[in-house]
Formats: sequence, structure tokens, C-alpha cells
Amino acid sequence: MHTLSVKLTFHIPHSSSLKDKRQACRSLIDKARYRFNAAIAEVDTLDAHRTLTIGIAVLSGGMARAQKQLDEILRYMEENADAELIEIEEW
Repeated sequence: MHTLSVKLTFHIPHSSSLKDKRQACRSLIDKARYRFNAAIAEVDTLDAHRTLTIGIAVLSGGMARAQKQLDEILRYMEENADAELIEIEEW
């Protein structure tokens, strides 16, 4: 059993309130969870309305499969986020 995790930090330039941030966050996380069946949650910068930090964890029987799934999730989030991905940190 292999586990991979990553922390993504996004900048949301159009967000003027926490409500705007939550809307962008919920949309992105819900779509990614449904599509990839992975553990995804907002993990940090909860009170910063222009910064979104998301944690992702992938569990698989093989390391290659886990890495492939994580790569697919990262690509999906970068392409579909209504924000700019500014940092990727492996945990």
C-alpha cells in the first residue's frame, strides 16, 4: 500500500471576500473528488480571501499507480481552477 500527498497553493486574484474564495474552493474540490475519488480538502490559509491551500492524498496498491493518479489530479486542478497555481509542495 502506497500513499502520496501534496499541498497546492492557489492565488485567486478576483476574490474580494471569503465568500468568493469558498465558492471557487468548493467547486474545484467537489469536482476533483467526484472525478478521482481522492481525499481532497482545504488545509490552510482559511482566513486569507485571495489564497487557497488544498491538500490531496492518494492511496494505491502500487507506487506507479499512485503517482499517475496524483499527476492526473494536479493537471486537472491546474486546468480547471479559477485561480493561479503558485506552489506545489510534496508532503
